[in-house]
Amino acid sequence: MEGGRKMNLRWMVLGFFFLSGVLLVGCTLSTISTIPAEATPLPSSGGSTYYVSPAGNNSNPGTLERPWKDSGYASRKLKPGDTLIILNGTYVLREFDQDIIIPPSGRENAWITIKGESGKRPILKSGENLLTAIDLSGKSYIKIENLEITHEEGENARDGVEILNREASHIILKDLYIHHLDEFGINIGDVEDITIENCVISYCGFGAIGGPRGVSGGWRDAKIKNCTLSYSGHYYQGTQGPGPYDRPDGFGIEPSQGPIEISNTKVEHNRGDGIDSKAKNTYIHECIVANNFADGIKLWGGGSKMENCLIYGRGDGDTSTTPWAAIVIDTEKSKGVFEIVNTTVDDYVGKNYLMYVQYDHPNTNITLKIQNTIFSARGQNSFIYIAPGVDLTLSHNLFYMPNTDRVLEHGTSVYTSQNINTIGVGNLYGNPLFVNPEFGNEGDYRLRDGSPGIDAGEETGAPSIDLLGTSRPQGKSVDIGAYER
Repeated sequence: MEGGRKMNLRWMVLGFFFLSGVLLVGCTLSTISTIPAEATPLPSSGGSTYYVSPAGNNSNPGTLERPWKDSGYASRKLKPGDTLIILNGTYVLREFDQDIIIPPSGRENAWITIKGESGKRPILKSGENLLTAIDLSGKSYIKIENLEITHEEGENARDGVEILNREASHIILKDLYIHHLDEFGINIGDVEDITIENCVISYCGFGAIGGPRGVSGGWRDAKIKNCTLSYSGHYYQGTQGPGPYDRPDGFGIEPSQGPIEISNTKVEHNRGDGIDSKAKNTYIHECIVANNFADGIKLWGGGSKMENCLIYGRGDGDTSTTPWAAIVIDTEKSKGVFEIVNTTVDDYVGKNYLMYVQYDHPNTNITLKIQNTIFSARGQNSFIYIAPGVDLTLSHNLFYMPNTDRVLEHGTSVYTSQNINTIGVGNLYGNPLFVNPEFGNEGDYRLRDGSPGIDAGEETGAPSIDLLGTSRPQGKSVDIGAYER
């Protein structure tokens, strides 16, 4: 037994892949955005408000004057409509399963809310290899807000929040700071209607957000917004890692019905992929996916789209030749439709495809539309591969691959800097003139004066704002890429 549960109940990857990297240990709260004082109100039919405090006692009635002591105990006392306020302080969770926060379900008009004290951020510290700090498996109508979840010093801890083996629904996770755990920050198999908002999840051994293959459709109606998912795989059991997990992702989920929406989120410095979604109808917008070791954004399900995204820094400062790419689209299902709109892609390492589409399923028919997007590859022998089964539409894109003899392959057709303009309307070749392209560090991918991408995009079909929320267009037409100048 380990952490009160047999290891075969944990889903583990089989491969053990060790990567090199540097852990930035000094992660402080000064880097975390200020948490709003109150959350968005939820429908409620009334209910009571209870309190828990490190100085409390479980024999108390749970009032502000006489609070309970243990958050796990307190969570089990709640009823639909109730609110539990976790007062400021540190709560050490070690015992399985009594220390784990496991609330009952709420109802549609009577959500259960568990939140940290307003203006503070209480800390849940797991030890003794505890399975998870919060377990919402099989639960509905629950909101968890304003908590820090990490490990107890000198002890191991696995997940921050998990939903496994039983489907959950109508879940809100907001203003959580989850860090330095051995497995997932958030580990979910099956869920319907979940919002993960304003969360910072970093230094988790298995990944920031992910989970095993679901049995009831996986992730459905999920929203991730205004989050930071970073440094997955850069921590494991008290060390800088890597741990025994193959390519920990910022966000990585198994086949799901979707839809999934990821917006205004930064995904960076993960030892695996930035975003790896096997869900159908994945929509990624206003996101920065930067300096991840492996693939940038990987889409597997039809009906998926990325727009206003910035993708750069594959390899995260390591120039070793790898098979990873900035963008990957590959599905077994025919007739899938994928779109890339007003996105900026830059690669420094080279010696691999900048983007590849249907490489493993070259004869599976899908439709791919790419519009107003910049593809820049500064390394050697880096170009775009599109399989013959792809129905491809390219319009008003800017390409720049100065250190390779080709720009794009589509089936038997090869396009170079000299004829890429023949592949569709408005396509250009030239240096995009980024303000400050980078590799392993934060870059600035706005366009400088004289960039061929300025006012060269197609307004029809373009988003009304850019990556920073600036209205489009600012000139006579929209700019190519993620930024509007």
